Amino acid sequence: MPAKTMDELVSLCKRRGFIFQGSEIYGGMQGAYDYGPLGVELKNNIKAAWWRSMVYERDDVEGLDAAIIQNKHVYKYSGHEDTFTDPMVDCHECKSRMRADHMKDIKVCDNCGSTNVTEPRDFNLMFKTNVGPMVDEESYTYLRPETAQGIFTNFKNVVDSTSRALPFGIAQIGKSFRNEITPRNFIFRVREFEQMELEFFCKPGEDEKWHDFWVNTRKQWWLDQGLAEENIQFEYVTGDDLSHYSKSTVDILYKFPHGFEELEGVANRTDYDLGSHTKAQDEFGISAKVKKNEHSTAKLAIRDLEANKWEVPFCIEPSAGLDRGLLAIMTEAYTEEELENGSTRTVLKFKPHLAPIKVAIMPLKKNKPEIVALAKELKNKLQKLGLGRILYENTGNVGKGYRRHDEVGTPICVTVDFDSIEQEGAPVTVRDRDTMEQIVVNAADLPAYVVNYFINQD
Repeated sequence: MPAKTMDELVSLCKRRGFIFQGSEIYGGMQGAYDYGPLGVELKNNIKAAWWRSMVYERDDVEGLDAAIIQNKHVYKYSGHEDTFTDPMVDCHECKSRMRADHMKDIKVCDNCGSTNVTEPRDFNLMFKTNVGPMVDEESYTYLRPETAQGIFTNFKNVVDSTSRALPFGIAQIGKSFRNEITPRNFIFRVREFEQMELEFFCKPGEDEKWHDFWVNTRKQWWLDQGLAEENIQFEYVTGDDLSHYSKSTVDILYKFPHGFEELEGVANRTDYDLGSHTKAQDEFGISAKVKKNEHSTAKLAIRDLEANKWEVPFCIEPSAGLDRGLLAIMTEAYTEEELENGSTRTVLKFKPHLAPIKVAIMPLKKNKPEIVALAKELKNKLQKLGLGRILYENTGNVGKGYRRHDEVGTPICVTVDFDSIEQEGAPVTVRDRDTMEQIVVNAADLPAYVVNYFINQD
């Protein structure tokens, strides 16, 4: 059963080194978290799974890693300078701050019921910064609020260097920054986060087909990462809730401990983005309402060979928050089981390809040189398989080691004991995390066993 409360996850994350409060020794900082030894492994594994699915397993997607700090004109023409704000209301009585568009009544505080509240005021969500030695109005730009704009501004570079034709996509994983007024729910809403975004470019008129395709494809990917179907819903965004660039958006929601919330959005951005950033806009019959661009130096269009004309592609954007994805995967994996002897164990039942530690190698006796040497030898052999982190666990208490690795989601534990150094074939004991079953495997056969385990499990 998934975690019921956020407190369960927060406690486990700190205790086992997944996630720490940012700047904790100075009292912390709201909306800022640091990923510990296991957290960074889990993040990297999720990113690798997303990249493999989006780029390696497809023949119509290229990768990109654009700069975090970009020319300020990027955000002028993207619409962020004009629209990237939240209307906020402050309560003078309880000192709470609320988003006006989320309140039941903007004249009454949702928290305490007081009517002593301010009028809604717009708060800019972008972090402003200065570039260069002089601090003045001409030197400013922003930390990017999304990774997407770097893809759009590099559209021509990618097309020219790869000779791509429609339809095709550009994928990117990277940090983004939003000056969230009310960060909350652990790592669900933070000020510094990572996004996994694909911008998929297609011909006008084919956009709705591709939008449906990516909505269903992205849902299946989350199921493949271990999320349960009953904990996933679609929300069709309509009316004023649609972003200024969107023709249609479907949000993929997950049942977090605090309720169903957005895990990933799949938006039909039409030709708004490339149309906003291109020069010579009047040449292309852009359908979206865009600001006249007086600074771009490139035509962000592609030639339709059949129609013998240049056109600005439409764009479908699946955009997932990595931190939210990690929180959803941990929520789903969290399991408490009652054992036959009446005790309980906590298990993170990660899909094996996501587990921070793939295999733990444990010598039965940490002061027995022959056992330790064989354990280290096996650790090194398994590490060279390239499956991920293989941990040498030399605590000398195998029972406690099993429980610890259950709690952090390690799929396989391997114990090297006296039989391993005394019997022919050097047999070792292999324990499965989920079933707790143990089998004996000869040391020489262990690498093949481990490889087959991960292939068959995923």
